[in-house]
Amino acid sequence: MRQEHVDILIIGAGPSGAVAAGLLRKHGRSVLVLEKELFPRFSIGESLLPQCMEFIAEAGMLSAVVEAGFQLKNGAAFCHRERYVDFDFREKFSPGWGTTYQVRRAEFDHLLAHEAARAGADIRYRHEVIAVDVNGPQPHVVVRDGGGSAYGVQAGFILDASGFGRTLPRLLALDLPSKFPSREALFTHIQDHVSSADFDREKIRITIHPQQDEVWFWNIPFADGRSSVGVVAPADVLANYLGSNDQRLRALFAEDHGLNKMLGKAVWDTPARSIKGYAATVKTLCGPGYALLGNAGEFLDPIFSSGVTIALKSASLAVACLERERLGESLDWQRHYARPLQLGVDTFRAFVEAWYDGSLQRIIFFEPASPEIRRMISSILAGYAWDNANPYVADPVRKLKVLEQLCRR
Repeated sequence: MRQEHVDILIIGAGPSGAVAAGLLRKHGRSVLVLEKELFPRFSIGESLLPQCMEFIAEAGMLSAVVEAGFQLKNGAAFCHRERYVDFDFREKFSPGWGTTYQVRRAEFDHLLAHEAARAGADIRYRHEVIAVDVNGPQPHVVVRDGGGSAYGVQAGFILDASGFGRTLPRLLALDLPSKFPSREALFTHIQDHVSSADFDREKIRITIHPQQDEVWFWNIPFADGRSSVGVVAPADVLANYLGSNDQRLRALFAEDHGLNKMLGKAVWDTPARSIKGYAATVKTLCGPGYALLGNAGEFLDPIFSSGVTIALKSASLAVACLERERLGESLDWQRHYARPLQLGVDTFRAFVEAWYDGSLQRIIFFEPASPEIRRMISSILAGYAWDNANPYVADPVRKLKVLEQLCRR
């Protein structure tokens, strides 16, 4: 079996892997990216958050993204029965980007990977890591290529950006049971035929089921008149809906009067898909010679579209750590990578938990809302979950509990 040597090995060419590769190439590092799929390929997580733009710009990929013609996104709207409230991400507490895009991930991920390759990263599609050893002086992996042949790669460091494939957590037994209840998502793409008078295409729309607060729908408009639509519910609730994924999804959408009316002329022309039990966590985000990026480490829930933001933040943090090591600094990866990343993950976790226990829903729909608090909440929804100046980042659990009690009164 042939052996190769590389400075940095990245597993996965999705957003975190591509941005990490782009950042590493800016520092002159040699980078090998192994991707088991052939791009472009379908993925969900289509509504970006403005915080993402900072990392895309940092990796030198901003022009390509801006010029791609994706749907502009400036906020999020929430609906429940007759109630409607929206957040404009340009009106937020934290400094930084206030707009971003809603994207077909097949096109977006392929674009970022292309930019990483253009910067000099070696990207190999249909190459899958099937074994790993991190006990030697440098980590070593065994790779199977698209033709079934195996070869070895010894790397100075491994970044696992494999997303839901979770390569290193599987091969190194790092997975832990998630504390989140098992939920399922049903989703598809449609030709929506929604007029601009009925729908602000520059915002993702989240609709709460009229009778079941733990069930919610998403509508993510794209630039060409199509939309991504989906529903998330406890797995036992969706088990009560029989038939194909298409039949189950459309039956659920029909239960909300506003969605049923808004999408009355929609063409449901793409087979629906399903994922369940997607929440995941691990024993550690880093170890000898490796770090886990994005969903390879932890995935919470799709409600606030935080997945890509966490993925890109992890890429930025990891590359910064690698560069400090290259310059001779002795680094504690738990202190300098895992804990800073966990700060934002814990902020998003507090908001996800508050959403599902109903307290955040009460906060979002409360009137009259404090403009200052709205800006703080808007910052989190825009992805600025690492801004410690925001009280809802510094102490999110307690702050949300206090705020929800005030709203009740």
